[in-house]
Amino acid sequence: MRIVKAHAYGNDFLLVNAGDLPRDVDRAALTRDLCERHRGIGADGVIVHRPTESGAVMDLLNADGSYSEVSGNGVRCLAALVAGERELPVGAIVIIETDAGAKVLELLDVHGRRLTFRAAMGQPEDVARRVIALESERVEAITMRVGNPQCVVLGDLSNERLHNVAGRLAVHPSFPAGTNVELAAVEAADRVRILIWERGVGPTEASGTGACAAAVAAIAYGGAVRDVQVVSPGGTQRVEWRDDGLYLTGSAEVLFDCSWPY
Repeated sequence: MRIVKAHAYGNDFLLVNAGDLPRDVDRAALTRDLCERHRGIGADGVIVHRPTESGAVMDLLNADGSYSEVSGNGVRCLAALVAGERELPVGAIVIIETDAGAKVLELLDVHGRRLTFRAAMGQPEDVARRVIALESERVEAITMRVGNPQCVVLGDLSNERLHNVAGRLAVHPSFPAGTNVELAAVEAADRVRILIWERGVGPTEASGTGACAAAVAAIAYGGAVRDVQVVSPGGTQRVEWRDDGLYLTGSAEVLFDCSWPY
């Protein structure tokens, strides 16, 4: 089968056309094999896609084979593949249909293989401030849905807290389906820095929905303005929280395609 690898700020995905998959394939097992970084190709997830007139439909599996509703970086990676294959011009609109609704992406810039999009991500839902008890401490967090479940902890950023706090929150009983977790620090009114523990993956260099969630938490509870730069280890994305919802701006690159002997 043909597999395309793409990334957005180091958050990488393998893109597989649904028509290339055998009907009886175990998608979860295949995802685990493909995403294994030493014995497979390596990625944070697999996107199975089907073309549409306006873009594509996608199904997303995390690296461990578990289900995910949507990925902000994943939709951008798929949009980059669609735009490249169809030779779309700057200003073109690509619509990626996900289990969290259709995401409308505007192509803002093409620089070599790097394509920049502004994606309408919809309104955050069920935004709430809550205290969650871990074994060693009680953590104040902001939870919400940005198409998928998110948990943001404002304050200290460290790899130790990423593993000891974020890693445990991701599988906490409070979240029966698991959750994505961001540690976030408001460095200026228009800049938020994050570390990410992605559900079904672990630490990742970037997350589009995680950037959106961190921006919402910082705006609602951390004194940030409604147009912020969200800085993660892989790079910086822009998040605008407007009256009609969240807008996520960033780039994606198609790296290569290959043949996988299924």
